Amino acid sequence: MNVKLGFIGCGKMASAIIKGIIDAYNTEITGAEINSDYAKDAEKRLNIPVITDNRSLVINSNIIFIATKPNQVSGVLEEIKNEITDDKLIVSIAAGVSTEKIENIIGKARIIRIMPNTPALIKEGMFGICKGKYATSDDLNTVEKLLSAIGKCTDVEEKQMDIVTAISGSGPAFFYKVIEDIARAGEQFGLEYEKSLLLATQTALGSAKMVFNRGEIPVQTLIDNVATKGGCTFEGIKVMKDEDSSKLFYEVIEKTTHKASELGK
Repeated sequence: MNVKLGFIGCGKMASAIIKGIIDAYNTEITGAEINSDYAKDAEKRLNIPVITDNRSLVINSNIIFIATKPNQVSGVLEEIKNEITDDKLIVSIAAGVSTEKIENIIGKARIIRIMPNTPALIKEGMFGICKGKYATSDDLNTVEKLLSAIGKCTDVEEKQMDIVTAISGSGPAFFYKVIEDIARAGEQFGLEYEKSLLLATQTALGSAKMVFNRGEIPVQTLIDNVATKGGCTFEGIKVMKDEDSSKLFYEVIEKTTHKASELGK
């Protein structure tokens, strides 16, 4: 893509996006880290120029990703707001920080807000995306095109972004936990851990693909097709129902959503 990308912040999430874009496109990317040691480390890790001047990065970029911690966003925006001209597109990945809050600091600017996740590192990312008051449909399409090379995008209303944060932003850790718990259970019953982990991981991968390819079939039908009454899977599903796994995951998403909302305040 014939654009210059700038990333203010080169942490784990930004690095996942940067690496994915580098693999997919021949485009110019520059990073910024205020700490010179962090900048040198990021430059070495990502093989891109990483500077310590946020204002310079904004001046020399067409699309600027705000990839700092949520509590640092306001300070960064105050620093760069005079350099944000009409031709700049701002993309925020800060959890909990609304486009309205960003607009209140930098004024009438084109803002796209996204919630990415780390599987972007292997081009299997999931991105919730919404646009601010002054962003256009073309802006949204441009960001979606960038991200589609490293995962899937779904447009949501901004009021739903904290839920997206809980489901897909934080979600990888929840799925890792489930896979690890199943693998450890297998180990406790006598299977070598690495073999148990392989079984759990490949089964999770295959199951996810089955859900993606189900067409109009409800997920419950996929469950019923495996958990036939009186069979061994049925017994396992019964335990999950008795222990109320639905309530557990509701609470997981509820707590995470609430925390995401708090981060932007």
